[in-house]
Order: sequence, then structure tokens, then C-alpha cells
Amino acid sequence: MAQYKGRSAGFNPPNRFEEISLLPSDDDSRFFPDEDRDDQRLETRFFVDSSKSALAGNDSPDIPFTYSLNPYRGCEHGCIYCYARPSHEYLGFSAGLDFETKIMVKQDAPELLRKAFMKKSWVPQVVALSGNTDCYQPVEKKLGLTRRCLEVFLEFRNPVGIVTKNFLATRDLDLLKQLAELNLASLVFSITSLNQNLTKKMEPRTSSPSKKLEAIELLSKNSIPVGVLVSPVIPGLTEEEIPSILREAALRGATFAGMQMVRLPYAVKDLFVEWIRQEFPDRENRILSRIRQVRGGKLSSSQFGERMRGTGETANAIRQMFELSRKKYGLDRRETNLSTDKFKRQTGSQMEIF
Repeated sequence: MAQYKGRSAGFNPPNRFEEISLLPSDDDSRFFPDEDRDDQRLETRFFVDSSKSALAGNDSPDIPFTYSLNPYRGCEHGCIYCYARPSHEYLGFSAGLDFETKIMVKQDAPELLRKAFMKKSWVPQVVALSGNTDCYQPVEKKLGLTRRCLEVFLEFRNPVGIVTKNFLATRDLDLLKQLAELNLASLVFSITSLNQNLTKKMEPRTSSPSKKLEAIELLSKNSIPVGVLVSPVIPGLTEEEIPSILREAALRGATFAGMQMVRLPYAVKDLFVEWIRQEFPDRENRILSRIRQVRGGKLSSSQFGERMRGTGETANAIRQMFELSRKKYGLDRRETNLSTDKFKRQTGSQMEIF
């Protein structure tokens, strides 16, 4: 299987919604001339997303928000375990390399968000930025869509909760400070491992663990509520790092913490298994066995109430280790309750002034 520099997925699995798929074989060298090289690079391509709405609704009982905002669909961070990969199949792409290299961009996300807030039917509530894919993935540095969306949140005084893996969030300290002063923003940094050799392979285009911790410290020093999400916990590979991740985050000023068990829905299972075989052939059986222990003998579960936490003795032991460490390092406080009573909508007369 071909490996590409800076990419965690090694191939494009078939799209489950498509009847026809193209799979390279040993006889396809004239169409895939460099398939056996290990130094290939795949350029990222960007496409215009013509969605008519900026906000995506959610009715899952185990997700603590109703609306999320994703300026980008697909994610160049390329985390091999990402549960959002199968969402790319709805766009006609693959959950594999396509997810990392073919990114849909909502160029008018800020304008669509403003329209949503202007509707009389909008009820002020926390909107999640990065409910599916990371709003601070690399292209955000150039396009600035997330920053422009934060300006809209500030304009309307609507609260926003951000989850990211990228130090780039610190670019927007000025806006985040203004939002935080009004109790309208909190950030969570997702940290899977503190081992940079591992994260380079597992989530190749995210910020390094040390940069994530640096970002937590910078946000904290600027009085912006910031927490850490140990996600995903991969049994047999990363669970032993839970105490050290929480300790380091607390030392940098994080005030709350959460945890999610690895989820491998649909094609993500095949991608993850192939990645484990490629990167950790001597540990493959142990890692996959440990994952099955928290998933009722399978590699994934879609059951509400279970999919985020896992089940069984192994899952309970991991959860207990997390809870004990969270309490030890003072991260067992509730996440900040953001304000919804400051929301303001421009009236017709106000608009006429301009």
C-alpha cells in the first residue's frame, strides 16, 4: 500500500454510497506510475462548498450542542482515527486520502452565519465550532473564515465553543479575549498523545503536543477559559498517557477536562487497521484486541451512550484512571457555562442608519 508524506491514510477505501469504485492493482502501473514509492506527496485541493446554511443541526443525545459550524468539510490534519471521515462520502469522495486532500470550503460561512442570527426564529445558544472537522486546520491561516465567523459571534453576542488541535487558534486572541470578557467563548484543545513521534504518524498535520500545551498556556494567561480533551483514547496505544496529559494541561492553566474513546465507524476501521499494520506490526494484535474489549468484541459501536465512552471492564478501568487523574490535577470542574442573555440582533432601524 502506497504511503504518502504528511498523510496518515494509505489509500482510498470505496465509498459506501457508490456502486462503482476504482481500486489499483499490480497491473495498473501505467495509471499509477509511482504507487510503490514511499516518498510521494499528495497536494491538497480545495473546492467551493455551495451550502445554503452555515449551521448544521444535531439531535444526538450524547452530544452537548444542537448546532455546529464547520467552515471546512474534510480536514487536512489527516488524523487516521477521525470519526468524521465517513461524512466525506456524502460528498461523493472517499473517507481515506480524499478526506485529507480534497477540502470543501464554505467561502460565505460568515455571511450565512449572520443571516442565521438575524432570523427571528433563532434562539441564542452555544454553537460548536469544529463539531465535525477542525476550524483551525492549515488552510485557515490563509483564508481566515473562522476568524470572520468569530467576528459575527462577537457582533451578535452569541456564545461559541471551540474544539481544535491547532496552535493557530492563538492568532485570534484579540477576538477570543473580547468574547471571553462577555462570557461568550471557551476553547478545548484535543490532545491524543504527548509523544511527538507517534502524533507525527497518527495526526500528521496537527500542531505538535508541545505547541498545543503552549496554546493552552497562552489562552489561560489571557483569561480565556480553556480545557483539554483527551481524545481519542486508543486502548493499547495511548491510554497510559492519560495522567501525564492531564498533568501537563493543568500546569499550563487548563481548568476542565473531558475524554472520548476511539470510534472507528464504517471505512475508518479499514484505514485504522491498515495504519496499525504499517506502523506497529508487532503491536497490532494487542491494540486491536484492547479496542475490541471496549467495544463489545467489535472495533466500533454506534450506540448512543456507549460510542463516546465504550463498555466493559477495560473501558471502566480507563474511565476510572481518567476520573482520578482529573480530580488530582483540579480539572474536574464543569466547563464554563457560557452566557446566552447578551444576544443582540440588529433591528431594521439600526440597519437603516448604515
